[in-house]
Amino acid sequence: QVQLVESGGGLVQAGGSLRLSCAASGGTFSTYVMGWFRQAPGKEREFVATISWSGGRTYYADFVRGRFTISRDNAKNTVYLQMNSLNTEDTAVYYCAADRSSVVSTARIDYDYWGQGTQVTVSS
Repeated sequence: QVQLVESGGGLVQAGGSLRLSCAASGGTFSTYVMGWFRQAPGKEREFVATISWSGGRTYYADFVRGRFTISRDNAKNTVYLQMNSLNTEDTAVYYCAADRSSVVSTARIDYDYWGQGTQVTVSS
């Protein structure tokens, strides 16, 4: 069973930065597509970013493109989300997810494993 544990969330002022990490265990991390999603209070969980197993392909939601960067270190079984120029609308619980297929996807249904989430709060 794959376990995903997010870290790095917290409180930051608008315009600031945070780096989220997601450590994986119990599976073959280097073969998984990895993604980040987020869920704000009262809203649906939405796609943020995804990265192919090799790291060679990435895809971002329009609202984070140019501000967020997803990356991975297969030797450390870890995926990262560097978040810059944060604004109050980025406040949400951020979830890491793993997809056993080799196809990069933005759809929640395609992801097989999920972490518990880490809270990101951006103050004005």
